[in-house]
Amino acid sequence: MSDTSEVSEMSKCRRPLPAPAAPPHPTRRVLPAPVRLLLAAGLATASVAAFLLLFVEGSFAFAFERRLTMFGTMAVVAFAQAVATVVFQTITHNRLLTPSIMGFDAVYVLMQTLLVAVFGGSVLAVTDGTPKLITQTLLMVGFTVLLFGWLFSGRQGSLHVLLLVGVVLGLAFRGLSDFLQRLLSPAEFDVLSARLFGRLSSAEAGHLPLAGAVCLVIGALIWHRRHRLDTLLLGRDTATGLGIAHKRELLLLLLLISVLIALSTALAGPMTFFGFVTAMLAYQLAGTHRHAVVLPMAFLIGLITLAGGQFLMEHVFYASGMLTVVIEFLGGAVFLVHLLRKGTL
Repeated sequence: MSDTSEVSEMSKCRRPLPAPAAPPHPTRRVLPAPVRLLLAAGLATASVAAFLLLFVEGSFAFAFERRLTMFGTMAVVAFAQAVATVVFQTITHNRLLTPSIMGFDAVYVLMQTLLVAVFGGSVLAVTDGTPKLITQTLLMVGFTVLLFGWLFSGRQGSLHVLLLVGVVLGLAFRGLSDFLQRLLSPAEFDVLSARLFGRLSSAEAGHLPLAGAVCLVIGALIWHRRHRLDTLLLGRDTATGLGIAHKRELLLLLLLISVLIALSTALAGPMTFFGFVTAMLAYQLAGTHRHAVVLPMAFLIGLITLAGGQFLMEHVFYASGMLTVVIEFLGGAVFLVHLLRKGTL
């Protein structure tokens, strides 16, 4: 009898076994970073080949030479804008900011406007050449070097103050440019307006060797610092604790960004949102925050956008001169959407 009662008490205290766990959902198979880079490189190669070789009318040699010059300009602009924007967003810890916020476009517009206002509209065509490209690049870089040296010379130097001053100076330069443009004759204003939009077809072949050499040197310097860029993503205090001279590294990277953006702007005109679009897509498609993957991915996406976009605009939409306008319009729309979703800079 006692055995029966003991069994009944045990059955009452026995807890029900938990239900078997549901089988885990199959995880999505993520492509490794090298495969993604290879796919992007293949698409970039196909875009470039289509732009260079397809739908050639008339003399193939003449058309190929013209397209090859334009491709060289695309490669320089894609590299400069994409790499500079990725590095700038790394040191500012903000995915919405671009180097254009520091006033590069405004300085370029003011220089072109001053040339026309002082010497007339014909001066733009007369002064075209490598010396003008070098002069414009040096003037824009000189502006940023003075700005960096002034703001970072004291103990209160701050990147946020630098961005704020860059925005204010950019607005001031644009206001002065608008005032001077209102004083120009209609013919001079038309000539100037053609220079104030991004243009890939007007670059001279003689500019490309110098521009390509500068991009290679700066690209090598940034690639050598790719691991330091990964460390800077952790924040100033953490990077300093890991042995990074934060202020010195920041100044050097800002100088390299200045050279790249100034060169791209002097070569092909201002392109405000192109770098933002390439950097945003690079982060999404790379699948990692490591700069060893993000930097080449951004360059390849920029090359696909320019070469593939130019091919479509020329042979599908028959609007060959509208690529930069379309990129700026779509890039501005994407920027506004991201800004509204995030709610703050």
